[in-house]
Amino acid sequence: MNLWLTRILPDQRHRDARKDLNAAVDLHHRLMALFPDHIGDQARQHLGVLFRVEDAPAGTQILLQSTQPPDLTRLPTGYGTAATKPLTPLLDALRADLTIRYRIAANAIRKPGRTTRELYNLGPVVPLNGAAAEEWWIRQAENSGLKVITVHSTPLDAARGTRRQDHNRIKHARTQFEGTALITDPDQLRTRLTDGIGKGKAYGCGLLSIAPARQP
Repeated sequence: MNLWLTRILPDQRHRDARKDLNAAVDLHHRLMALFPDHIGDQARQHLGVLFRVEDAPAGTQILLQSTQPPDLTRLPTGYGTAATKPLTPLLDALRADLTIRYRIAANAIRKPGRTTRELYNLGPVVPLNGAAAEEWWIRQAENSGLKVITVHSTPLDAARGTRRQDHNRIKHARTQFEGTALITDPDQLRTRLTDGIGKGKAYGCGLLSIAPARQP
């Protein structure tokens, strides 16, 4: 299994960079344009493209994960700086009982049944927050070969934009989860790292980042 991580530091003085950072749909199209054309249907899934926008010491950064390296020459001139590295050594080093640090921006939701929706006047999808969101993440982690040790959640702005194909507006609530966990199933974790977790994967949700925890 080969995975690549690309770190893009967009120059927010660049018009295209500012536009992409303000609309998840535009950023999705920008990143997909870094890969070969004519891949066909389900191109994102085929390429394993996941991304996350986050604050870093050097400023806002875009993390892009994929199963093949992107062509960074396709970024507009002056868009920012970017570099790609393989994640295969990290994947190969995963083992049971290894303690890791994790971070993910995910679409924590629940889908209540019709009776519950009618009783409480709820929509078909209900965003979760606080303790309910953390419980959602712990369940997702357990299904991803992890046992959560610590978790800290932070509400983020929703991923928004207008889809080009049908002009429908999209909105995906996002919560950032970070902390430490114990690997219980390395193979399951590798699969979930590649596939992503939860909904909204095309729009900046579901990219799980991990690193070995520092030993005290």
